[in-house]
Amino acid sequence: MPLTDVACRNAKASDKPIKLFDGQGLYLLVQPSGSKLWRLKYRFEGKEKLLALGAYPEVPLAGAFDKSSKKRVEGARERRADARRALSEGIDPSAQKKAQRRQRRAAADNSFEAVARAWWKQWSVGRSEVHKQQVLRRFESDVFPVIGSIGVAALTAQDVLAVALKIEKRGADDIAKRAYQTCGQVLRYAVAHGLATRNPAADIKPSDALKPARHKNYARLDVREVPELLRKIDAYDGSVYTRCALRLMALTFVRTSELIGASWDEFDLQSRQWRIPAERMKMKTPHIVPLSRQALSMLDELAAVRMGRTMVFPGERDHSKPMSNNTLLYALYRMGYHSRMTGHGFRGIASTVLHELGHRHDLIELQLAHSERDAISASYNWATYIPQRSEMMQTWADHLDVLRAGVKAVPFKAA
Repeated sequence: MPLTDVACRNAKASDKPIKLFDGQGLYLLVQPSGSKLWRLKYRFEGKEKLLALGAYPEVPLAGAFDKSSKKRVEGARERRADARRALSEGIDPSAQKKAQRRQRRAAADNSFEAVARAWWKQWSVGRSEVHKQQVLRRFESDVFPVIGSIGVAALTAQDVLAVALKIEKRGADDIAKRAYQTCGQVLRYAVAHGLATRNPAADIKPSDALKPARHKNYARLDVREVPELLRKIDAYDGSVYTRCALRLMALTFVRTSELIGASWDEFDLQSRQWRIPAERMKMKTPHIVPLSRQALSMLDELAAVRMGRTMVFPGERDHSKPMSNNTLLYALYRMGYHSRMTGHGFRGIASTVLHELGHRHDLIELQLAHSERDAISASYNWATYIPQRSEMMQTWADHLDVLRAGVKAVPFKAA
C-alpha cells in the first residue's frame, strides 16, 4: 500500500534501519538515530542504482504549500516523477543530479557578489583605504542584497537598474548613479575574464532612467565672517590636533580627506612642500602644496606632540588611523557654524579671495587640484608653476594673518 504522511511521521527504527516503500522504487529509509531519508531504486542500462531524494520532513511525502516561506515545497513523489521522466528520455537521474550540482556550484562561483569581490580586490591596488572600504560597504549594503546571488552571465540591465532605483528611492541620487556605474565595471571585469559574454549595464545610461544628479553646494561663510572664524579656531579648546587641522586646512585649502589622511613622510620641510600622492587625490594625480611660513610653524607645533606616530592627524582611539571626517565638522558646529560652514568651505573662500586679490585663475585652479586632466597633462601640471604657487600661498597665509588681526585688507593686483 502507498505510504501516508502519518506513517512517515510515526516511523521508528530500533537497532536496524527499516524501509517503508511507497511504490515505483520510492522508499523511506528510517535510521536508528532517527533520521529519515528518501531513496529511489531504479535500473539504468541494466544496472540497479540508488538516488537520494532528500530528508523527511524537509522533503514531505507529497508536495505542499509552506505558509512560513509562502512557497510550494516539492515532495518525494514529485521528485520520483521527475526521475522517472528523465529515465523515459534515456537520461540517468543520478548523472543529471550531479550535473545540476556542478551548475549550481559554478553559478555560485560566478555570482555577482563573488565576481564583484574579485574585481574589488584587483581594483583596490593603489587606492586609499577610506575609498576602498567605502566602495565595499556600498556593495554590501545596497547591491549584494538585491543581485548578489545572481550569476553574472544571467544578469540583465533591468536587474542592475533595480539596484540603482532602490537607492534613488531613499533620496541618494548621486550614490544611485555611482552604484550603477560600479556594477558596470564589475560586469566589464566579468567579460574580460570569460565569466560573461556581455555587459548588460552598457545597454542603459544612468541618465536614461535615474534623476539628474544635483550639484552639491557645500556650506561656507561669507568672506566678511572669516576673521571671526579664524579667531575662534585659534581659541578652540578641544584637541590640539583638531585645532591645528582646521588652521592647516585654512592655510592650504586642501580637501578634508586629503588633510586628515596626511602622513609625516609626505612633508619635505626643507623644500617647504607637502607632496600628496596620487592615490589620495580625487583626480588620482599627485599634488604639491607649497608651505607658507605659517604652515611650517603649524607643523612644528604638531611635531612636538608627534611621539613617533605616522599620521599627522591620528584618530582619537587608534593612532595608526586618521581622525574621523566628522571631527572637523563637529568642531565647526561647536564654534557656532552648524549648517553654515564645512571643511570644504575653506576651498571656496580661498578661491574667492585669491581671485579678488588678483591672482591668476590657472594658478588657483592648479592649487585647488580642480581640473580633470589626462595622463600627459597631469604629469606636467602637478609640479608646474611651483615658484608662482609658493608666492601665492605665502600671500594667502599673510592675508589670513591680516584678517585674523582685524585689520582692513585692501585687494591688490598680483604680479
